[in-house]
Amino acid sequence: MKKIFLFLIVISINLASYSQDKARTSELDAIFKIQRVLNYINYFYVDSESNAKLAEDAIVGILQHLDPHSIYIPKKEVEAMNEPLQGNFEGIGIQFAIVEDTVQVVAVISGGPSEKVGLMPGDRIVKVDGKDFAGIGITNSDVVKTLRGKKGTKVKLLVKRPGEKKLLDFVIVRDKIPIFSLDAAYMVSPGIAYIKLNRFAIQTDKEFRTALDSLKKHNKVKALILDLRGNGGGYLNVAIDLADEFLDDGKLVVYTKGRAVPKTDYNATDRGEFEKSPVVVLVDEGSASASEIVTGAIQDWDRGVVIGRRTFGKGLVQRQFPLQDSSMIRLTIAKYYTPSGRCIQKPYNEGVKKYAMDIIDRYNRGELTSKDSIHFPDSLKYYTRVNKRVVYGGGGIMPDIFVPLDTTKKYSDAFAKILRKGLLNAYIAKYIDENRKDLEAKYPDFDTYLKNFNVDTILLSDLYNYAKNNKVKFKEKDKKGFMNDTIAAKTIKALIARDMWHTTQYFMIINKNDDVIKKAIEVLNNKKRYENILKGNKH
Repeated sequence: MKKIFLFLIVISINLASYSQDKARTSELDAIFKIQRVLNYINYFYVDSESNAKLAEDAIVGILQHLDPHSIYIPKKEVEAMNEPLQGNFEGIGIQFAIVEDTVQVVAVISGGPSEKVGLMPGDRIVKVDGKDFAGIGITNSDVVKTLRGKKGTKVKLLVKRPGEKKLLDFVIVRDKIPIFSLDAAYMVSPGIAYIKLNRFAIQTDKEFRTALDSLKKHNKVKALILDLRGNGGGYLNVAIDLADEFLDDGKLVVYTKGRAVPKTDYNATDRGEFEKSPVVVLVDEGSASASEIVTGAIQDWDRGVVIGRRTFGKGLVQRQFPLQDSSMIRLTIAKYYTPSGRCIQKPYNEGVKKYAMDIIDRYNRGELTSKDSIHFPDSLKYYTRVNKRVVYGGGGIMPDIFVPLDTTKKYSDAFAKILRKGLLNAYIAKYIDENRKDLEAKYPDFDTYLKNFNVDTILLSDLYNYAKNNKVKFKEKDKKGFMNDTIAAKTIKALIARDMWHTTQYFMIINKNDDVIKKAIEVLNNKKRYENILKGNKH
C-alpha cells in the first residue's frame, strides 16, 4: 500500500512537471514566433522599417486584447502621465491664457517662484530667454514646453505690464509647483459643509483634512457633502486614506484579488476626522476607480447616503512594469471589491469599442434620465454590512437616491460655439485685465461680488462681438438666444470670480440651483429621512 502511495505521488509530481513544461514550451513558442516575424521583416520586407516602432505596435496590439485599462506608455509620455497624481510639476507657477497671440498671466500660484519675483495677473510675456514669445502663433503646448523645466533652472522673461511704459525684466528660478486636487470647500448651508475633489493624488487626504479643519474652525459643521462627481480616481492608498476619514477602526474599505495576486484586505484605522456626523456622497457616471472605492465603502457600511447617478464602473487594479527603454506597460493584475463583496468593474468582454460607448449607451437607453429604466437581476444582489439593505453589483455604484440628468438646462447655440472655439477663458482674461481696478474697487470681497455683480447685456454683447472678431460664424437668431442665456451668464460670473479669488468661489456660483446638491441638503436637513435611507426603509 505504501509503495502504491509513493508511486501515485511520483506520477502526480511528473504530471505537474509535464504540465508546467508544456505551459513553458507554449510560452517560448509564442515568443519565438514573434521574433521570427520580426526577422522576416528585417531581411525580406520591401521597405525599411523601424524595429522599435514595430515592437511598440505589437505591444499595443497584444494589450488591446486584454482589457480596456491595460496599456502601453511610450517613454515620452511616462513623466507627463504621472504628473497630475504626483501632486506637483516643476516650472514657474502661473496660470495663463493666450489673448491675441500673446501669453497673458491670469494668476500666479501662491508661494510659487513667479509670485516671489513679483509677476502679476495681467502681465504679458513678450520674450523668453531673449526670443520673441508674442505674435508668433504661440500655442498652449508651446507655453508649457517653454516655461516648465527642472527645479533650479532659470528662465528670463520680458514682460509688458499695463500702466508701465517700459518692459520689465524677470529672472525666475523654476521650482516644484503644487497641483491641487481639492476644487472647493465652503459652507453650502447652515451646518452643512461642502468639499469637492477632482482626483485622488498624493496630497488629497491632507488637502481634505486642512479644508475640513478650516471649515470647523469658523463654522459649526454638523454634516458634510463630499462631491466626487466627475472624479476619475487616482491612487488606491489615497482612496483608502480618505475612506478612513469616515469609517471606524478596523472596518474593511476595499479588497483586491486576481489570478496571480492573493486576496488583500485594506482596513480603516482609528484616525478618522469625520467618523460620526452625517455624510452624503455625490456621484455620477464620471466618478470612477478611487471615487468608487470610497463611495462603495461608505455605502456598504451604511455610513452615509449616496446621491446622483450610477458611477463609471472602473474596478481594475493596474501595476506599472518598466521596459528597458524607460517606457512601460500598465497591466491589470486584480479587481477591486467593496466590503459587501461587489466587484466595482463593469463588463468589458464585448471589446474596447463597446466599453468606451457605455456612457452613451446608458443615455440612449434612458438610464441617465429615468430611474425606471435601470434594472438589476437578483444575481447581482448584495447586502450592506450593518443594516443588510440591498445594494447591487454588476459594475459601478448605484446611488441610494437617483437624481436624473437635467436635459432641460441647455445653453444657447452661440455659447456652445464660443466654448468649442476655446474663446471663453481668453475673453475672461482680457475682460479682467481691462477692468481689474474697477472690479477690485467695486467688489473688495467675494460676498459683495456675489450679491451685486451681474452679467449684463453689455458684457454679453462684448463677448459675442469678440467671438465674431475671432472668426466665429453665427446665425441671425444666435444673438437673441445668447442674450437670454442664463447658463452663459452664470458661467461668466463664476469664471471671473475664479480668476479674482479661487476655484471655491467658482463653484459657489456654479453650484447654485444644482439639483443634486439641493437633494443632498434636503436629506441632511431631515434627520429621520436620512436615517430611514440608511436602514433601507422607503424614502
